[in-house]
Amino acid sequence: MSKLAQKSGLVWLWLSLLFLVADFASKTLVVNTMNLRDSIDILPFFNLTYVHNYGAAFSFLSDESGWQRWFLSAIAITISALLIWWLKRLPASNKVLCGAYSLVLAGAIGNLYDRMYYGYVIDFLHFYYENWHFPAFNIADSAICVGAAL
Repeated sequence: MSKLAQKSGLVWLWLSLLFLVADFASKTLVVNTMNLRDSIDILPFFNLTYVHNYGAAFSFLSDESGWQRWFLSAIAITISALLIWWLKRLPASNKVLCGAYSLVLAGAIGNLYDRMYYGYVIDFLHFYYENWHFPAFNIADSAICVGAAL
């Protein structure tokens, strides 16, 4: 049996840390260099657009009175704890599942930090085509989506 197979999936937390740092650094850069709702054209189909998301994915629940902040935070904490527990039980050699859990964990913690510190999630990646606009998102959201797809 290889040494990687003998170790738990917790060795994959380096991937979570990498994406957490990238998420935090990118959001910090946006907050420090842009004003809310500012948009910078990057490509004909992509802008950096600084927005606050008070809800969940695609601003779901964003028009609520504030209870969603605590509800979504509790979900993120619960999922994060489960992911860490699952990583501990998985062999590190299960690369796809360990990578998937680590990415979802990074995204959950990245957005949890925003929700707890600011009261909203910082989004800024904005793709569009003509009059069609995909809701703005961030690196944490991307990590969650890629992890879920894996």
